[in-house]
Amino acid sequence: MNKNKQNVLTANRWIVEKGLIELTWGNVSFYDSLENSVYIKPSGIDLFRASIDDISCINMGGETKSGLKPSVDAPTHIKIYKNFNGVLSVVHTHSKYATIFAQAGRPIPCLGTTHADYFYGTVPCVPHPNSSQTKEDYEAHTGQIICDYFHSNKINPLQVQACLVKGHAPFAWGKDIKSALENAYVLEIVAEFAYKTIRINSDARLSNMILDKHFLRKHGGSRYYGQ
Repeated sequence: MNKNKQNVLTANRWIVEKGLIELTWGNVSFYDSLENSVYIKPSGIDLFRASIDDISCINMGGETKSGLKPSVDAPTHIKIYKNFNGVLSVVHTHSKYATIFAQAGRPIPCLGTTHADYFYGTVPCVPHPNSSQTKEDYEAHTGQIICDYFHSNKINPLQVQACLVKGHAPFAWGKDIKSALENAYVLEIVAEFAYKTIRINSDARLSNMILDKHFLRKHGGSRYYGQ
């Protein structure tokens, strides 16, 4: 049994079970750095009828090595792996509240400590591809725009492990499948929190002091959260 294929199939089923996607709208991938290969959900399949062998394995050029035809979003995942060192799993969903922010073209502001425990500040909403980029290599351009936005705005992708693509939906990532799934799940939770908080108080803010305290106690060099 191919362990990577099993883990990727399980992860893709998990985002369905958690309500982060409907139908076949999302995908999870894993980058095996030793093989220099990406394992990802095949395009448009019923995950609960799929077998382990169906999971797509592609090289970093997007060519299929085994399994079925990969997700159309595979080029976006590949761009993230090539540009964000330390990222080994990417999760793309169309979860309800995060997608609402994406469709509105709005970032998700950090308004509370739940958000601060996972994301070091605002989760950005990056531009969608322009007309020429949409006509050719749309998915690859989407990935490159994500990476370029983080680099040009000096956002550490290991501190803010998610983004929204304007008019589209969220992407999240992590150092392994488990952390990427957790980031995608928490992203939806904090998006709902932010949406409802803004409706009550549009001036709500979290101080940088509290943001620093909550993020760094869990992720900083002197972190003390956990066992």
